[in-house]
Amino acid sequence: MKEPWSGPIQKVNDYCYEIPQSYKSGMRVPGRIYANEILLKDIFRDYAPEQVANAAFLPGIVKHSLAMPDIHWGYGFCIGGVAATDPEDGGVITPGGVGFDINCGVRLIRTNLKQGEIRDKIEGLINTLAQEVPAGLGSKSEMKISHEELRKVIVEGSGWAVRRGYGVERDLEFTEERGAIRGANPDKISQRAYERGRAQVGTLGSGNHFCEVQVIDEVYEPKIAEVFNLFKGQITVMIHTGSRGFGYQVCDDYLKMMLPYFDKEKLPDRQLVCAPLNSKEGKNYFAAMCCAANYAWANRQSLMHLVRKGFEKFFGKKWQDLGMDLIYDVAHNIAKFEKHIVDGEEKTLCVHRKGATRAFPPGHPDVPLRYKRVGQPVIIPGDMGRCSFLLVGTEKAAETFYSTCHGAGRVMSRTAAIKSINAKALSQELRSKGIIVRTAGRETLAEEAPQAYKDVADVVDVVAGAGISKKVCRMKPLGVVKG
Repeated sequence: MKEPWSGPIQKVNDYCYEIPQSYKSGMRVPGRIYANEILLKDIFRDYAPEQVANAAFLPGIVKHSLAMPDIHWGYGFCIGGVAATDPEDGGVITPGGVGFDINCGVRLIRTNLKQGEIRDKIEGLINTLAQEVPAGLGSKSEMKISHEELRKVIVEGSGWAVRRGYGVERDLEFTEERGAIRGANPDKISQRAYERGRAQVGTLGSGNHFCEVQVIDEVYEPKIAEVFNLFKGQITVMIHTGSRGFGYQVCDDYLKMMLPYFDKEKLPDRQLVCAPLNSKEGKNYFAAMCCAANYAWANRQSLMHLVRKGFEKFFGKKWQDLGMDLIYDVAHNIAKFEKHIVDGEEKTLCVHRKGATRAFPPGHPDVPLRYKRVGQPVIIPGDMGRCSFLLVGTEKAAETFYSTCHGAGRVMSRTAAIKSINAKALSQELRSKGIIVRTAGRETLAEEAPQAYKDVADVVDVVAGAGISKKVCRMKPLGVVKG
């Protein structure tokens, strides 16, 4: 076990700290970590700050290597890592800056239901959702998708699901990239990835993925909440999952393809293996990553359809009559070409966000028209025992390439959690708080225990304090389906 990280850190302000460029020969830019003094103690427990410094070696990196307050150790980049590279300046793309679960992300659904209406029904509702939503390691969908059909899925994304009747056109309006990023090329996907992906569209998966029924218990910005048609005491649903085995295989395939090009003299970590954005290898990975991102959006759209079906079955009403509209869907693990101002000049950059959320401000062209005056919704899930948040992007987030945190961030490995946490006692504790949990795996409850995570409220306070996001409302869990 490594000792706690003890490299140099300089305070920029109460919510931002900097690893100087002089820390390691070869760093092209400084590293910046958004945190406060309390969170820094957790952050220094592992070597995630070293990964922030290592990412600063990437060719073409612009301004800073960044980390959000939910930072923890990951593959290549830390979880919570953000880096933008300039294709005009030899900029690269790295699978380690996107992650294995490509476009792991989250969507938030409103309802017309109030807490009092379901207070005594939550266990039955969660049991119904557990029956409707395939969850767990290796979980398979009832959808029968051929190889040719899967090629359509990975190009069309959420639109594929909507055209099959798994949602409505409005859902696409409130999904990042309308649920399909351009540039996907099915020919850049391996046969193994196709095999793994065929049976998993419309499945939740395992680990920290979940479907959660929540209640809004605090509203910080009533006028913004009104734009989203949200109010205190309202029932919401959050879905968190990604591209499943398909995305994992894409990442694994391209890490192996790029490895022969690894230059240990330029990069300190093999996990940062990369390729120039303008190279054949870089373009091929981006095209494959887009396929996996679109797979993830089709997956979350299909899961929302199953959740709506579960609500219809339980309440005996159509989902439209229950007011189950999508608020928004955002990606957490992705690399995207975006326009940003650098030293007064507009540039097209490749922004890697790994365990980080896009946070565009009011008026940004990529914010849906209905939300244009308030900014892009930013959905931040917490652990199953505390709370989650809805925020919006801000203009100040330009300093992070319009990025913010994506969740609570682990402080305990899954192995350590399983060893130290009694799942049965935890289940009883959650039930005593009125939280019903259904898990497909025996060890999932311990792995995902609240004490294995930072308090998401502390994480959100940092991004709000730094001004890179604004708090709109807080949701508390009532019931959770986990893999």
